[in-house]
Amino acid sequence: MKEQLLPYASPRQTAIDMLVFHCSAYDVATQIHWMHEYKVSAHYIIDEKGEIWRLVPETQAAYHAGIGYWRGEEASINQRSVGIELVNYSLGQQPYAIEQIEALIKLSKEIIKRYRIPAVNIVGHSDVAPQRKADPGRAFPWQYLAEKGIGLWPKTQAEMRPKNEIDISKLLAEIGYDTRSPEAVIASAWAFCRRFCPELVGMDKDIMHLVDNVVPQTNDFMSDSRFLSCLNTVAEIYNKTTSNK
Repeated sequence: MKEQLLPYASPRQTAIDMLVFHCSAYDVATQIHWMHEYKVSAHYIIDEKGEIWRLVPETQAAYHAGIGYWRGEEASINQRSVGIELVNYSLGQQPYAIEQIEALIKLSKEIIKRYRIPAVNIVGHSDVAPQRKADPGRAFPWQYLAEKGIGLWPKTQAEMRPKNEIDISKLLAEIGYDTRSPEAVIASAWAFCRRFCPELVGMDKDIMHLVDNVVPQTNDFMSDSRFLSCLNTVAEIYNKTTSNK
């Protein structure tokens, strides 16, 4: 592991109980340059070859996520989380390198064990800030990570079955998404799709357009049976996970 410590951090005010994944469309050197420019940071960056850079000690809150919302709490996600940035030039729309993901798995398992982070609190930047962020993107391998014990995913495709519940706002909230306004519901639905049913999310080849249009104008997918089935199933899994504590 390499180290290039950044000064953009602060003392923690609360215990760590979240792990947040990000991606950037820049190489490591360029990303660090922009971190200096905007005075932000992350705890780690992983490049396409699986090389890891430590930027901020875990004992400090890095400036990687800002104000966000997850599972009923609006607060500084920075204070309660470890943030890992990955290099992906498509902003997470095209597959990540295998070496990169294997390095992420090893690092994530160590962090999860160290702080006993619950599976429901392993998230992407878009999950906690759905109106602002689209990363780690539709190609982030959430299913593969869940198979390795990182996060949650339906065990089999057979579990993705239609249910009677069609209250989208209620189901998104049960998972943890922000549903406090109609705009938040739509943005959260997009974030959910990027994570759990990425086949419903199109590719945007213009990265800057995607950055500025995290929530596309259309939301036709919200009446798609695949979306509703997936949403029902994932909400049930999150409910079972929290109720079995």
